[in-house]
Amino acid sequence: MAEKSGSGWIKWFLILAIVVAAMAGGYFYFFHGQASALSFNTVSATRGEITQNVTATGILNPVKSVQVGCQVSGRINTLYVDFNSPVTNGQIIAEIDQRVYLAQVAQAEADLANSMANLELQRVQAKRNAELYTNQLVSGSDFDISIATLHQAEAVVKIKQALLDNSKASLGYTKIISPVDGVIILRAVDVGQTVAASFNTPTLFQIANDLTKMQIDAAVAEADVGGIQEDQIVEFTVDAYPYRTFHGEVTQVRNSPTTLNNVVTYDAVIGVTNADYKLKPGMTANVSIIVAQRPDALKIPNAALRFRPPETANILTNQLISLPQPTNAVANGKGKGRGNRNVRTVYKLAGENSAELIPVQVKTGITDGIFTEVVEGLKEGDKVVSGVVSTDAPAAAQSSNPFGGGNMPRR
Repeated sequence: MAEKSGSGWIKWFLILAIVVAAMAGGYFYFFHGQASALSFNTVSATRGEITQNVTATGILNPVKSVQVGCQVSGRINTLYVDFNSPVTNGQIIAEIDQRVYLAQVAQAEADLANSMANLELQRVQAKRNAELYTNQLVSGSDFDISIATLHQAEAVVKIKQALLDNSKASLGYTKIISPVDGVIILRAVDVGQTVAASFNTPTLFQIANDLTKMQIDAAVAEADVGGIQEDQIVEFTVDAYPYRTFHGEVTQVRNSPTTLNNVVTYDAVIGVTNADYKLKPGMTANVSIIVAQRPDALKIPNAALRFRPPETANILTNQLISLPQPTNAVANGKGKGRGNRNVRTVYKLAGENSAELIPVQVKTGITDGIFTEVVEGLKEGDKVVSGVVSTDAPAAAQSSNPFGGGNMPRR
């Protein structure tokens, strides 16, 4: 019985050893043996021009726009201009019915005349009382009353004169006058319409001073505003002319933020020349601000920066090619290189047809969204991996997420 029991354990031990060997062989075959079936797409580091832009949208407006209102109420009696009418400084562009204000002027003139007549009478009486007081024919109190009455009459004349001046001014306000040279871009009233200026000044017209010079008020995101400076070149398009590119330059970056739906933007003012009058106020401009430009940069496609090797790739981690190490101040986070945000890892092939990858750290510069400048780590002609091509490897190893969502390389 003991011999049978011992031989049974040996039998089961041999079976277990065979199963473990089979599993190990399968693991090696699927996870290592097929790694050699991987092949990679490569791209070369080349030299060429690269431009980094900040995109935004904005509204075209005249550089100087004046809103013309009225200071008196009444019915619009006459309109002398319409939309797009050119106007000059001092030109009458509309009139309000003057009859009420003419009557007020006439009444104020009559009141003034009446007060001036009373003033003349008080002057005569004051002069007479002065002579009588000298001859002691009137009391001192009567003389003082005559002098005070004279002063009151003089004050009444000034009051009536001011009322007359106010009535004449109101009469003058019935003529709406252009304060600048320009073009009418808004007419908000029609003949016969009544305007009320009791509580605020209604806007009747809007005049653009010079439509040959316009500006774009572009909303720049807070993440991009740090790269925006005055005098930077701007290219933009409008929907009215989709195949034409217009040009301008940044004239001002305003410090006042605008918050909408928790998104903070800043107003970048862009000066635009509109000599042919193609651009019109209110158009939406799709703006591209050139923040950096390199005429002869070493660049690689962004796909190489997004590439992440699959798990089955053979990465020679002991062959890592690195950039020079930062100084102690930078390494401790005390210098300008804190975070090393511009240092990225790309991968090169160990040989011409090799399936082994060598990680390489590169220092990047500006990007245009398609290519990125390489400042250090590569030289012109170096080939870096941008993707995986395989016909035999498992499906999980045949592709890598171009947006960097693939598996991280093994370290």
